[in-house]
Amino acid sequence: MTFAELLAAVTPAGSHARSAFIPETWMQGRTAYGGLTAALCLEAATPLAAGLPVRAVQVAFVGPVNGTVTCKPEVLRQGKNTVFVSVRMTGDDGVLAEAIITFGAARASSLDFIHLPSPDVPGPDAAPNYFRKEGTGPTFAQNFNVLLAGGFPPMSGAAEADVSIWMRHRDPDAADDAIALLALADAPPPAAMSMFTQPGRISSMTWMAEFLTETITTDAHWFLARHTAQTARNGYSSQQMLMWNRAGEPVMIGRQTIAVFV
Repeated sequence: MTFAELLAAVTPAGSHARSAFIPETWMQGRTAYGGLTAALCLEAATPLAAGLPVRAVQVAFVGPVNGTVTCKPEVLRQGKNTVFVSVRMTGDDGVLAEAIITFGAARASSLDFIHLPSPDVPGPDAAPNYFRKEGTGPTFAQNFNVLLAGGFPPMSGAAEADVSIWMRHRDPDAADDAIALLALADAPPPAAMSMFTQPGRISSMTWMAEFLTETITTDAHWFLARHTAQTARNGYSSQQMLMWNRAGEPVMIGRQTIAVFV
């Protein structure tokens, strides 16, 4: 099932709630791919946002997401320029994810700057496949084109965890919009995995993503991401994520907490 088909299959579940089925092709082990979980929460929240663009998404991945899930949004506060919406995703095993999503109107300001230059890396036409061999990697990853632009792939024994990646939806009908971008942004494995010397389990615990533009556009659907693990201690890693469009314009910045079982 493509991303566009999956979104089209989302159905109302009463009182603004939305129900979706997670197909096997979007799984990562026993849970749905985290980017899809976040995107379904955003999809449920958007109708309550009064047409405002999304500014930030904060998600806690509480439990394994699988089968049929329900996203129930609730407006926490609606002000003159902003709307805060909480979304609780539930399934047969109870609460699976909890999100707080912030929407906000553009406002006139005396400040106007952004200091987030994109890394100097080869374009997608010159970058090799991220997963050493086409068709390998987690099940959900088959929904994306993922290319290694800089750094090292997982289990390389690298000295540092700093990876740059070109990626896009394989689905040609996936729109260049906030929901599709959120679904794409979490596609690469955590940067710390490039330092692994053997296979090992990881699990995303929390994810915060901030949208830096109201208009998401790029060439041929390609986006460039740079993931950098800044700490790894006591079984947890904290990483930063930056994302640009093909023209080098920043579109997203984020942070992630990851449990490391190796």
